[in-house]
Amino acid sequence: MRVKVRLFARLRDLVGSAEIDQAVPEGATIATVWDGLVSQHPALADYSRAVSCARNDDFSRMQAPVRDGDEIAFLPPVSGG
Repeated sequence: MRVKVRLFARLRDLVGSAEIDQAVPEGATIATVWDGLVSQHPALADYSRAVSCARNDDFSRMQAPVRDGDEIAFLPPVSGG
């Protein structure tokens, strides 16, 4: 199965790309996708507890299942006022 991963802000900077095609196993969740990214880009690990995610343009939880062709977005925490 393949998903498109979109990264924003600091996550994009750490990976060096705004979009990545990622292979994931059947039964994968958004957490599985994130864990695969962290294994390839260890600098992302610092964001594991605070990252937000979306599946197909809808905010989601890390436990949500993914399907072939889904678009998964990861967003770092934001600050400001």
